[in-house]
Amino acid sequence: MPRSKPTIDVVKKLAEVLDTTVGYLLGESEDRELLKDPSMLRRLNDIAKFPEPDKMCILYALDAMINNVKLKAIH
Repeated sequence: MPRSKPTIDVVKKLAEVLDTTVGYLLGESEDRELLKDPSMLRRLNDIAKFPEPDKMCILYALDAMINNVKLKAIH
């Protein structure tokens, strides 16, 4: 089965959503503490296998939900 290779924009969005760095997602970072939650890692691996349009929809929805939670925290 061929592996999916996300675009840099998708990787940047994933890093932002997961509150980590692109370097960590690419395996270039030594800091293993940045993303330790196994359920988040499983989800990230699942998303990485999706077609590009589906990934972008998921990231768009995640961004909206994260922004909503952050706005609620302010009020």
